[in-house]
Amino acid sequence: MAEPSIYVIEKVSPTLKVMYSVKNVVYSGETKHQKVDIVETEDYGLALLLDGLMQSSEIDENIYHECLVHPTLLAHPRPRRVLVVGGGEGSTIREVEKHNVVEEITMVDLDGELIELVKKYIPWSTKAFQDKRLKLYIKEGRSFLEEQPDNRYDVIIMDVTDPVKGGPAEKLYTLEFYQLAYRKLSEDGMIVTQASSISHTPSIFLSIVKTLSQVFPKTCYYGCYIKSFLSIWGFAVGSKNTLPVNLEADEVDRILKQRTINNLKFYSGEIHKAIFKLVDAYLKFYSGEAKIIRD
Repeated sequence: MAEPSIYVIEKVSPTLKVMYSVKNVVYSGETKHQKVDIVETEDYGLALLLDGLMQSSEIDENIYHECLVHPTLLAHPRPRRVLVVGGGEGSTIREVEKHNVVEEITMVDLDGELIELVKKYIPWSTKAFQDKRLKLYIKEGRSFLEEQPDNRYDVIIMDVTDPVKGGPAEKLYTLEFYQLAYRKLSEDGMIVTQASSISHTPSIFLSIVKTLSQVFPKTCYYGCYIKSFLSIWGFAVGSKNTLPVNLEADEVDRILKQRTINNLKFYSGEIHKAIFKLVDAYLKFYSGEAKIIRD
């Protein structure tokens, strides 16, 4: 086998870089907001890279998006109105759309050009943009949320990049943002956010959890291994009432059946229990200083 001629070198953390080969460049260009590469890789299949960083890949995007969406939507008793912030590739709304109790899906993303590229080149989520319950807005997420009425949403799902200093999502993880989200959530409202790498940037993960806990009376966290991220990836939930960590495996399977969700590739009642236990087990091996993230 010939040696690949193209490699991506990706910075996973301040002290770790990884390298993987690219078979074919499907698209490479820039939008107003970021550099976009859609490539075919040996290890991960078709993959979406933003600013040179892996965002989603064919082999495990289902694992990430099923874990992001379903635990919280199942824990909420009546998730009728759902807001997705970010999620430009469409996979997050695809998973939300599987819940027949959801009546209205609002998606707000900063980069409309990216969404058009996704529709053209990323096959696994193109149909998600055709759902009649979906309202799509091209706007910055925080300013959009500020304009919405209080108590508007039952669930808010944050699928944005990490809180990198100076990055586009930096102010979508702060105490002030979570206070805003709290006001916009209904009586039983819940927010779930991707929360960075537990294994490589535990201080960021723990800081997101700590910041959420300053605003929401109930919080929990969980994680799963994402091969294309080379990491145990974290998720954090803030709630006014119910939490997904309290759902038993048989309850998860019962609600999935009740909502006629039978096309999942990874998530189940058994997996649900495991992803909560997994994080506590791994955190014993990592140390990170948690701080409250402020504007």
